[in-house]
Amino acid sequence: MPCSDRSLERDDPLAGTAGHGDRWFLVEIEGAWGTHAFLQSRLEPTLSRLLVKRIESAGMRPLAIRRTGRRADERRNQTSWRWASVDARPGQESVKWGSVDDPEELLTVPLDGSTGVASKEPVICVCTHARHDQCCAVKGRPVVTALAKAFPEQTWECSHLGGDRFAATMIVFPHGLYFGRVLARDAVEIVERYRSGAIDSRYFRGRSSLPNVVQAAQAFARNATDDHRIAGFSHRSTEHDGEVFTVTLDHDGFPVTVDLIEARSEPLLSTCAATRAVAVREFALRSIAAIPHDGAAQLPPVIGIPASDMSPSTTPSEATDVMTTKSAVTDGRFSNQ
Repeated sequence: MPCSDRSLERDDPLAGTAGHGDRWFLVEIEGAWGTHAFLQSRLEPTLSRLLVKRIESAGMRPLAIRRTGRRADERRNQTSWRWASVDARPGQESVKWGSVDDPEELLTVPLDGSTGVASKEPVICVCTHARHDQCCAVKGRPVVTALAKAFPEQTWECSHLGGDRFAATMIVFPHGLYFGRVLARDAVEIVERYRSGAIDSRYFRGRSSLPNVVQAAQAFARNATDDHRIAGFSHRSTEHDGEVFTVTLDHDGFPVTVDLIEARSEPLLSTCAATRAVAVREFALRSIAAIPHDGAAQLPPVIGIPASDMSPSTTPSEATDVMTTKSAVTDGRFSNQ
């Protein structure tokens, strides 16, 4: 069974699973990609290695992109290579585009955001990286086709994003918002919500510039308040005591405190090519509290598992079981984390 079907059957939680990337460097590479899109492409191998090393040394994440629906001869006859420098950090969101006529020139493009043409348009990247995982191609292509019809200039196929088991996966820049299990029928709505400043939480995995525990905390807060604005819950601080994380978020100037318990899933095969089952990191909600204030969505004083109900012997798996029994409060959406 394909890994994405196994994941859906297990009901693996989406929230808190976005891969990391504060800043990204996108390069248009037409033609087929091997397992590593840059190193196994039409780019000369030595150039590819130097380019990837240069991007990663600058603290950026490389991502190969290409247009969808092009003929083979169009892909073979690529004469220019577009690039985009993306900053996905909160408060610094930006996209700058440029192009070169010789791929060697990619080695001299400044990576500090000082060059390129700024764009306010979103960049929509859907993983179709078949050589990395078959699920990405099989489930990604219908999604990218639907999006390209609605947003032809903003939509790209892209290389591996991480989380193959959540195919179809996509990321929307400049905010670096990851989505998983995207269906072609809903893909356009996801982007339309994004353009209006909101997140479609049905498919949301998290923001690439934030730690996974913060991604999960934000998901629980959105679910509790029904506030799905992109900027609705900014990160203030995170404290860690053993397996318990306390994440404080800012909600319209007021603090929201989310206590999470780190746990491990049952061993699973996370990709189609995986041969060894491994446990993955998950987060269960312990409690969430807010200071009541006027003019903003209200939270109950505490939901989830109040600290007084947690005995010292309670294990992460037991905490998850308790959370599941409280699904009437949390809607159960992320109670399996």
